[in-house]
Amino acid sequence: MWKNNILETIGNTPLIKLNKITKDFPCTVLAKVDYFNPGNSIKDRMALKMLEVAEQEGKLKPGGTIIECTSGNTGMGLALAACVKGYKCIFTTTDKQSKEKMDILKAVGAEVIVCPTNVEPDDPKSYYSVARRLAKEIPNSYFFNQYDNLANRLAHYETTGPEIWEQTEGKITHLVCTAGTGGTITGTAQFLKEKKPNIQVWAVDVYGSLLTKYFKTGEVDMNEVHPYISEGFGEDFVPANYDMSVIDHFEQVTDKDGAIMARRIAKEEGIFIGYSAGSCVQGLMQLKDRLKEGDLVVCIFHDHGSRYVAKIYNDQWMMERGFLDVKTFKDIISAREGKQLVTVQPSQTVAEAVELMKKFDIENIPVMNGSGPVGSVSETGLFQKVFDHPELKDSTVESIMEKAYPVVDFDTPVERLGSLINKGNGAVLAKDETGDYHIVTKYDVIQSLAK
Repeated sequence: MWKNNILETIGNTPLIKLNKITKDFPCTVLAKVDYFNPGNSIKDRMALKMLEVAEQEGKLKPGGTIIECTSGNTGMGLALAACVKGYKCIFTTTDKQSKEKMDILKAVGAEVIVCPTNVEPDDPKSYYSVARRLAKEIPNSYFFNQYDNLANRLAHYETTGPEIWEQTEGKITHLVCTAGTGGTITGTAQFLKEKKPNIQVWAVDVYGSLLTKYFKTGEVDMNEVHPYISEGFGEDFVPANYDMSVIDHFEQVTDKDGAIMARRIAKEEGIFIGYSAGSCVQGLMQLKDRLKEGDLVVCIFHDHGSRYVAKIYNDQWMMERGFLDVKTFKDIISAREGKQLVTVQPSQTVAEAVELMKKFDIENIPVMNGSGPVGSVSETGLFQKVFDHPELKDSTVESIMEKAYPVVDFDTPVERLGSLINKGNGAVLAKDETGDYHIVTKYDVIQSLAK
């Protein structure tokens, strides 16, 4: 048995029970893990559907060009379909999207145009406006506009909803899904509520999006809109795919909480998910008190964590945004972009040590021989000695070096490091997993505790 092409593998993704993350819940929580689609996201479903509808309606002819504004996943689905069906692809995206997404789109033959994030949707430079302009300028091209293209939600009405209904044997009581274009949550909810009207549908939004206030008041309030880091959901306008009547509640989560939850799910459940899925579960966590024994919750896991390796799964990226607390020696080193340890040998001259301090703008240098640290030199100690005895600059480091810095475990807590660093000892060393030494100074500790 085989498939005729990659598009036939879209859909029929697994429903997987969450165990550790939701151990304190009174009910069962399942994840609809849609990164099992060939393009590693749920967007494969609607991308194929939009393309099929465009072909049926004569809006896209053989050899034509697919144009779309995308955060990456819809583009991937369209690009796969284009490979099979023989279309060209041009995608506009925003500069906040992960580099992995852009590289993957290029790998499957798409042209990618990066546009600024922090502009109004109708600004000529926005990724919406650029896509519309290209569709007007390029012959035999079609702008799919996933936000207002109702084939988007139709795909989920026809596939995602029925799959969940069948997989839960109709026992689902709650659907939880992040809110972006509106296609996934609306289409899935429409089908499920036709089957069982009392199913609760909870939309998870991000702070900086206007969707939550629009749901509550019917008002499009641009004062709600501000830049956010989360990817794949939240909007600064209301796409036509929304039918708010099938949604029962909107819950907002922070950029930080969504990112941290995604990392937790990867580590604790072994499900390597993207940003929106982490935010989806975080939103559910905030609503846990509304659940009771016997409920059956389904969360939509939209895409794969490989799209976010340089972002939410990168310690340095997380630390730079204040999303990850610095707690250990290892955490401090992880934030340094792999800077190598500067050392001197006992046989080098004092002048050479001073030159290294100037070159790298550092105050503490370990003295190392073949077996490891044997001493140290500090800016304070050298200054006093050379000031009193200028001729020492031509002496060997071994003749004036101070005691070696303490060596600790790579996972030593920051609080412990602080107690080891004092007036007579300006730094601490540790070995990483490969046996390389690293240094942490009092300034590193102060900076980590100040975050």
